[in-house]
Parts: sequence; structure tokens; C-alpha cells
Amino acid sequence: MNITTKPAAEAGTKRGPRVNWADQSPELVKKFTGVVTALRASSIEESILNLVSIRASQLNGCSFCLDMHVKQAKMHGERELRLYHLAAWRDSTLFAPRERAALAWTEVLTKLPDQGVSDEIYERVRTQLSEKEISDLSFAVMVVNSWNRLNVGFKTVPGSADAMYGLDKAGLN
Repeated sequence: MNITTKPAAEAGTKRGPRVNWADQSPELVKKFTGVVTALRASSIEESILNLVSIRASQLNGCSFCLDMHVKQAKMHGERELRLYHLAAWRDSTLFAPRERAALAWTEVLTKLPDQGVSDEIYERVRTQLSEKEISDLSFAVMVVNSWNRLNVGFKTVPGSADAMYGLDKAGLN
């Protein structure tokens, strides 16, 4: 996997480039990618997985993952206006109740409150998702947050894996 990391000078330090985590830990990457593959066959539809991945990446400030997931969503048929509205999903009329529940769950698990997840949020999510779907969605949120932490920590350059993942076909440059 040839993922580009930013030189430390761009990151404001005096050291050389950051570690390429994919090259240094290929067995762990392979196993973690297996979880991603399993999520594609989970009870959560692809359109919601795309929205969840984008929203978590926005919250975590992960430009690499945000870039990748927006391109994937567009390639999977997501409407651009919904992508533009995602950061303000609570105020937008473009999202269905099921999507809103998934986005609320994503936000609360991404930015865990000091007091934990409230019963109110959990019950609101439960009205839209089955127990299996809540469980599968929780794994999806966990996975995207983990990738975000790798790519933020190592300053992976947005778009550096487009050709490898076929994302250059998204028509977004």
C-alpha cells in the first residue's frame, strides 16, 4: 500500500516524513481491512455507511478519509447536495429518520460525552434501527474512527491513494 504522508516541514516540525503506517504494519492493516469488508455485508446499507464515514471524518478532522469517503459516496450515487448538507444534517430536510438516527449515533460515539451515551439518544436510535443494526453501526463508527486516527496522526495526504482505490473515477479533483 503506497499511502503518502506529508513531510514534517509541512506539518510544522523539523523532522523528516512521518511513518507510513501501512508499510510498517501490513499484517495489522490486512486484518483491519477484513473488518471493513465484513461491514459491507452488514445490516447497514451502503448509503448510510457512506454518510457515517463522512460525518465521523468531518468531526475528527481527517482530510484523507473525508476526501476518500466523499468520492466513494459520489461513485455509489449519493447526491452532491446531501454531501454539502451533511455537516448540518440536523437542520437539513434531505435526510430520512433512519439516516438521522445513524448520524446521531455516529456523533455520540465519535465524541463520547463525559457522562456516556444518554438513554434519550439510545432510545431515539432504537426507534429507527434494530438491535443488530445498532450493533453493526457501532462497529462501522468504531472502524472509521480508527482509520481517522491513523490518517490524522500520520498526516496522510488526501487523494494519495485514489488510483489504488479507483477513486479517480469519481470525477472530483
